[in-house]
Amino acid sequence: MVHGGGRAIDAELAARSIAPRFVDGLRVTDEATLDSVVAVLAGRTNTALVAATGAAGGRAVGLTGADASIGMSRKVATFITAAGARVDLGLVGQPAEGSMALLHDLLGLGYIPVVASIGIDSDGGLLNVNADTFAAHLAARLNAAELVIAGATPGVLDANGNSIPELSLAQVDSMIASGTAHSGMIAKLEACRRAVAAGVSGISIVNGRGAADYRAAAGTRIFQVCGAGSLP
Repeated sequence: MVHGGGRAIDAELAARSIAPRFVDGLRVTDEATLDSVVAVLAGRTNTALVAATGAAGGRAVGLTGADASIGMSRKVATFITAAGARVDLGLVGQPAEGSMALLHDLLGLGYIPVVASIGIDSDGGLLNVNADTFAAHLAARLNAAELVIAGATPGVLDANGNSIPELSLAQVDSMIASGTAHSGMIAKLEACRRAVAAGVSGISIVNGRGAADYRAAAGTRIFQVCGAGSLP
């Protein structure tokens, strides 16, 4: 399980009188913002998710990407937006080749790693990594059979606000280019694209506040080509 904590971070920033800034769903992160991100994700949010997972019967272990080099990342030098603009996101990381040894060990012992989306660079500096991007990266590195991205909407929505059951990567590109997909959904779709390219065959974007079993929740499945596969 990989998590962010957007609303909790926004609340923390408001308490510190810091205005949040986003570009294509990615948080622009200066030193003060990063301090808030780390405080929220590595503290309250991660602990609460570990506790909730335990209450549901899981054996959860709380981690961040800084633990055992899970989240080795490189600072995003210049980000190119969907509209083609070049933006400096600040202390934002792109996942690199981290070590999966700790995750393999924990999974092999039957534990559920709950990982906060905080990256670490080669100098030991912390970076803010988008949770969807980080989840897709770990899914690929762990050779996961499927990736489920749980958000606040019932999948990817069309221009009329209806959930789209299935998308190909070509349709994903079209939605981003046309502006039908915007804000946080762009980051989710870009993450899905990377996961598909890395061989993760079963990918769904679902409403995380819906059914207890995500397979019963309304959502969008994403494939290299529509109809090319399905979730188990």
